[in-house]
Amino acid sequence: MSGDDDFEEVESDIAPEGPAPDPDAGGSDFVEYGIEDKPPLGESALLGFQHYLTMIGATVAIPLALAGTMGMPAEEVGKLIGTFFVVSGIATLAQTTIGNRYPIVQGGTFSMLAPAIAIIGVLGAQGAGWNLMLRELMGAVIVAGLVEVLIGYFGVMGALKRYMSPVVIAPTIALIGLALFNAPQIVNPATTADVTGQNWWLLGLTLVLIVLFSQYLDKYHRTFRLYPVLLGIASAWVVAAVLSVTGVYGADSVSYVDLGSVASASAVQAIYPFQWGMPQFTPAFIIGMIAGMLASAIESFGDYHAVARMAGKGAPSKKRIDHGIGMEGLGNTFAGIMGTGNGSTSYTENVGAIGITGVASRYVVQIGAIVMIVAGYVGYVGQLFATLPAPIVGGLYIAMFGQIAAVGLSQLKFVDLDSNRNVFIVGIALFAGLAIPAYMGNVAGGAAGFQEGMAEVALLGPVLGTEVVSTTVFVIGSTGMAVGGIIAFFLDNTIDGTPEERGVTALEELSEDDEDFESFWDRSGGPEGDERAPGAD
Repeated sequence: MSGDDDFEEVESDIAPEGPAPDPDAGGSDFVEYGIEDKPPLGESALLGFQHYLTMIGATVAIPLALAGTMGMPAEEVGKLIGTFFVVSGIATLAQTTIGNRYPIVQGGTFSMLAPAIAIIGVLGAQGAGWNLMLRELMGAVIVAGLVEVLIGYFGVMGALKRYMSPVVIAPTIALIGLALFNAPQIVNPATTADVTGQNWWLLGLTLVLIVLFSQYLDKYHRTFRLYPVLLGIASAWVVAAVLSVTGVYGADSVSYVDLGSVASASAVQAIYPFQWGMPQFTPAFIIGMIAGMLASAIESFGDYHAVARMAGKGAPSKKRIDHGIGMEGLGNTFAGIMGTGNGSTSYTENVGAIGITGVASRYVVQIGAIVMIVAGYVGYVGQLFATLPAPIVGGLYIAMFGQIAAVGLSQLKFVDLDSNRNVFIVGIALFAGLAIPAYMGNVAGGAAGFQEGMAEVALLGPVLGTEVVSTTVFVIGSTGMAVGGIIAFFLDNTIDGTPEERGVTALEELSEDDEDFESFWDRSGGPEGDERAPGAD
């Protein structure tokens, strides 16, 4: 299938009329700024910051989840959030310049949050403190990132494209959201409230506001369409802050907003490699984090296709996918070195932002990344986000996790859902991805108790009962998207099914040719320069 046919196919899906876009023009009819467009610097700064505002929920929710689960001191939480900002900005610049060159923001990933929480649970049962937990996460993320670098730049992901059908992608991404429905209650570190406490009306207010702005008021003003999450969180935070200042909420309340911590924060905070100490490398934890990384890579695989369709481009070629995944691996490694305790991946929310705003400019995203880096080093910014009360974060979780699950299920539009084999695979992957982690969570004694049980298995006990094997199985089994993704991948590639039935054909028809993507090396005359397409600039 030719490249021009690819673009005609995409255009028919996203615009009611008009000619197919030129591969190098960078946009469809509804895109105000195409991939190659460069708006004025001032406008680009505002548009870029706007891109990041639509992703601010995940950028803040993930470090808050980690901080609360680890029991990190309040004075360190702002720095952790700032670290996420800096890593997100640098990883985005690298991806948009050297990687797949799509206008897509990079940042913390929910895919690696679930195994991180499982790892923290194991260490917590052993009496480890937050610093050791974070250094263990650093080591696991660094190695997982290096594995992803190999997967990307050695062409593994591109080669596996034919095996990664929407039947596999859909349940894996959906479980990123669904498997986190029982994520531990995140308590504002500035309070002394009982971890089991909850303010349901504040949580409900946050959720209602997000739904109101994004689904009901969006048609009345662009502001509501662009910033529903930010408006919802900010409005609920103002209410909680007023009630805290007036004494309605005391320091022992789960809803308390500690404004004093913001005033006492440093104007500039130092964020640098290995700032929490040297990483620790535990094999079982590394394998569990690799499982989360693989789920993240699969999610990015879907994101690349989605952002290409939004921008009026053909679906990504194997070459573009490989460069994107390889760069995400470098981003993961960098995140581990900087100490986020989490990885770096493509933001699914970014795809929606392009659809809402019509801004698909790579330049705009790069300017926004620079703004994010600067914000990360300003101590007041990170500490301000650290004052978010637990109920507000809980309301945010409900909206975001549900959205992630829905994005995953939307991949099924390429699949024949009248096919019994497809329905069976998706169903069993989703159920197992929820049931097995739930079982692991109920094992008496956690990882230690599971190890004792594995040691009693007939014949295989001496092998299964070792700490490395049992902890690896426990961490993977506690990670919903890993369980569901493995099961879906195995069944989809072993049960008979035609490419059309599995949705593979639909994805291939939307794919660009390898010659349509110019890598960093192509443009700089590096190692791949001799393979450039004829006539390439």
